[in-house]
Amino acid sequence: MTNKPLSDKQLSHQLSYLLRHAPHQAGLTLQPGGWVPLSRVLAHLGVTREQVARVVAASDKQRFSVDGERIRANQGHSVPVDLELLPTLPPTVLYHGTAPAALPAIRTAGLKPMNRHHVHLSPDVATATRVGARRGSPVVLTIQAGQMHAAGYLFYVSSNGVWLTEHVPPEFIGQSP
Repeated sequence: MTNKPLSDKQLSHQLSYLLRHAPHQAGLTLQPGGWVPLSRVLAHLGVTREQVARVVAASDKQRFSVDGERIRANQGHSVPVDLELLPTLPPTVLYHGTAPAALPAIRTAGLKPMNRHHVHLSPDVATATRVGARRGSPVVLTIQAGQMHAAGYLFYVSSNGVWLTEHVPPEFIGQSP
């Protein structure tokens, strides 16, 4: 692909893009669970198994999973994929980090997956704060997940602890202090 070696950060970004948004660019088809052959990813990106293992192990967000000869992104896909997640009873409260500019739309329409399959929710304020800080000063929203579940909404949890749901209506959203 390129003659210049990728840094770990660049490799992480390339893996995210390839496995979550553009597997077709490497001629890959996401299998059930989102898995693809690791050897095909290595060949496409021109990296070694050791480089990928280092990036996967060092990721504080645990964005990827490697299982023998397969690799996948744990969530965040914009392409069709069945991650084979089962509905799970959520905690009473979950959190969502966002930017202040997004609040008017969230207050009107709730949280939507946008270009992804699910809304991503965090199990704690600290994680939601880090997520929201990616776009400046974070705002942390409190999601009444227990009430949503009681109302029939489904929740899933990815292997790296990110909670997923299809939509969070505004009536289940509060703002953390």
